[in-house]
Amino acid sequence: MNVIFKWLVLLLGMSTSMVAIAGIQSKIIHYQIAGQPFQGYLSYDDAISGKRPGIVVVHEWWGHNAYARNRADMLAKLGYTAFALDMYGEGKLASHPDDAKKFMQATMSDLTVMENRFNEAVKVLKKQPTVDANKIAGIGYCFGGGVVLHMAVSGVDLAGVVSFHGSLASAMQVQPARITSSVLVLNGAEDPFVTPAQISALKQKMAKTGVDFEFVNYPGVKHSFTNPDADRFGRQFNMPLAYDAEADRDSWHRMKVFFQKIFQ
Repeated sequence: MNVIFKWLVLLLGMSTSMVAIAGIQSKIIHYQIAGQPFQGYLSYDDAISGKRPGIVVVHEWWGHNAYARNRADMLAKLGYTAFALDMYGEGKLASHPDDAKKFMQATMSDLTVMENRFNEAVKVLKKQPTVDANKIAGIGYCFGGGVVLHMAVSGVDLAGVVSFHGSLASAMQVQPARITSSVLVLNGAEDPFVTPAQISALKQKMAKTGVDFEFVNYPGVKHSFTNPDADRFGRQFNMPLAYDAEADRDSWHRMKVFFQKIFQ
């Protein structure tokens, strides 16, 4: 009886160790661009063997926050290696829209700076041992959605990009290069930061390229619809933000189908 008990204890101990070892792993990665420090968040499932597609996650205008990291973890649970990059440097975070606007404008005032920060983060992701460097995509939210859309239109070598309630303005400033990325844009139809004229212009521009492109406009849905904190931010700062659970679920599902298609 004592022998059986000892074996049970040993087996339980092994099971506990395996659970602790296998599963979602995450870490902060410090990197530099032009001498400036940046910090990203890497997440992957080490229960999966071998290399897998890598996804860059670009944060909202608030900066490299817990929301972006959570999305990276969600992607890791789907079997990808995700890297929530840092577009502002030193992991800067804004607690007020005025600061967020300053950080965003400083990054986008020179589009080559923005592009370089994105591309350098992609290099960091490609170097990870769990990543298939030939299968890289990007997703972004709000400001970040605008970034990934801009990069796709600029001709960056990505399998695809997904923009969640992202800005269209930056992408409209560049003439489409030889676009290699499939593009999925998920937008709230009641988002005042995206105008009907911008939507029409983007659709026309993308139609001319013949690229794999889809634009989804959710009726009655406002800006920041995937972020559960949107309602609180909207009330606190008197901004037209609102979380929409159904649009959040549907947009994430569409992203999953999109990735299955481009990585098959």
